[in-house]
Amino acid sequence: MKAKVNCLPLACSTMKELQYLNKYLYTYRKKLLIGVFITIIARIFSLFTPRLVGNSMTAIERYLQNTNEDATTLRNYLFLNIALIVAASLVSGFFTFLMRQTIINVSRYIEYDLKNEIYQHYQVLCSTFYKKNRTGDLMSRISEDVSKVRMYFGPALMYSINTIALFIIVISYMVSIAPSLTLYTLLPLPILSVTIYKLSRAINIRSTAVQETLSKLSAFAQESFSGIGVIKSYNLQPTIEGQFSALAIESKDQNVALAKVQAWFFPLMILLIGFSNLLVIYVGGKQYIAGEIEIGVLAEFIIYVTMLTWPVATVGWVTSIVQQAEASQKRINAFLKEEPTIKDGFSSKKIKAASIVFEEVSFTYPDTGIRALDTISFSLAPGETLGIIGKTGSGKSTLLDLIARLYDPSDGKVIIDQQNVNAYALQALRNVIGYVPQNPFLFSESIEENIRFGKAEASLEEIKNAAKLAAVHDNIKNFKAGYNTLLGERGVTLSGGQIQRISIARALIKDPAILLFDDCLSAVDADTEEQILQHLTQISENKTSCIVSHRVSSVQHADKIIVLEEGKIIQEGSHQKLIKQPGHYQDLALKQSD
Repeated sequence: MKAKVNCLPLACSTMKELQYLNKYLYTYRKKLLIGVFITIIARIFSLFTPRLVGNSMTAIERYLQNTNEDATTLRNYLFLNIALIVAASLVSGFFTFLMRQTIINVSRYIEYDLKNEIYQHYQVLCSTFYKKNRTGDLMSRISEDVSKVRMYFGPALMYSINTIALFIIVISYMVSIAPSLTLYTLLPLPILSVTIYKLSRAINIRSTAVQETLSKLSAFAQESFSGIGVIKSYNLQPTIEGQFSALAIESKDQNVALAKVQAWFFPLMILLIGFSNLLVIYVGGKQYIAGEIEIGVLAEFIIYVTMLTWPVATVGWVTSIVQQAEASQKRINAFLKEEPTIKDGFSSKKIKAASIVFEEVSFTYPDTGIRALDTISFSLAPGETLGIIGKTGSGKSTLLDLIARLYDPSDGKVIIDQQNVNAYALQALRNVIGYVPQNPFLFSESIEENIRFGKAEASLEEIKNAAKLAAVHDNIKNFKAGYNTLLGERGVTLSGGQIQRISIARALIKDPAILLFDDCLSAVDADTEEQILQHLTQISENKTSCIVSHRVSSVQHADKIIVLEEGKIIQEGSHQKLIKQPGHYQDLALKQSD
């Protein structure tokens, strides 16, 4: 359910991007209403001080003008006023503390919710989205941009409520005791409003530029750190440093340009408040001389103007926060509006017999227009193994991606367990698939935790068994910390073959009905490959497997083998059949047997 409120602090119709956040305002409406109530109480108690000071000044004036006044009575009256001022200040301070605790805490809850929403949305977006957007940019939007938005819900909202409450209470009281003096005191406010409007537009433009530049800087740094090995091996440090410096200078220039506009706020606020003080002293002084007001009222008004100084000064700061939040939320909304192209199916059927059928399947990559698969048809019964051979770019990996629904076919059908794969819920489908990609990814965790990603509740014994099946157990136990060995980013502390085998162990521990291996034995030697394939043969009796490879030795035991070229099947059959047929498979087998 969405909030009925259409605008947050200073976010009118021009702040349409921020209106997306109104649902959070509605969610935490009770806490925010409590915060507003506390703010009003704090401001009411803050009014006691000027009034008591004004009364004290009036009492002193009367004492000086009337020699019959008792000094002891005046002294007691002043002591009582001082005690009340201290008490009122303490109560006001306490409620101000509660105000901050309430509203700032709400901003942290919203920050948590928004980050989770963005992260969850990232996870449902398809592979094409991640190919079009850089990792650094994704990180910037979920960290830097969300932090800017958090400031909007925290300090901006708090100071807006505080300022509004203070203005309503203080100005109402000022009008009640001296209407004409109040009018003169508030004369600078229209100038202030126009100034804020003009500067806000400039801040919005420059804030957007700052966030976009920061995103580029983050993306460049992330890519540089990830590819540091390539950078050093090609001796590109000076070039990369120069490019980073150029981006850093651009970021600095954008921030300086923003700071120059923001710098106008506080001086203008102080100037206008000072002008209000001059008006109070001049006009109030004339009214006092004319006997229209008491000296205490004049003192009160000077304190009221001082009380309004900080809230008015923060209007500019709050406006700046809102403008930056608007720019950041616009960037966030751009991603939140992205719709996943891979939609969940609605079938409640569970996959039991993992047969796989391709019926005239074609696929064209939407971002490049490359036709990766062209009218592919084959069938696998439950428990059978399919070997896939072909040159680079022939469509082998794409075929596996369609089974796991990382993409949907452009034409034709992929059928698993006699049902179109599009009908299954993604979670239900992928729960029965163990996928080892061509470029396996290991997290910066221990080896044990990396294997456990395949089965969250797996015991250490299960992890070791999976590692044995993947022929990597002996390597792991020789490490100083064994299965507790911490890996560097993407597993850079391991060899390519070890990374592949740990990834295989992660797939095997899941005990899936369908196993997909995308050239995941390319970095292991022939003996280790044979050992792994023997283990796979033992455990895959009831599993349907697809093995992509450039080696004939990896697929020769498969029940069926297809040879792909430019997205089409050019040969199909068993190893014994294909080895006798002239063609790509026979040529490859002869080359690899030499």
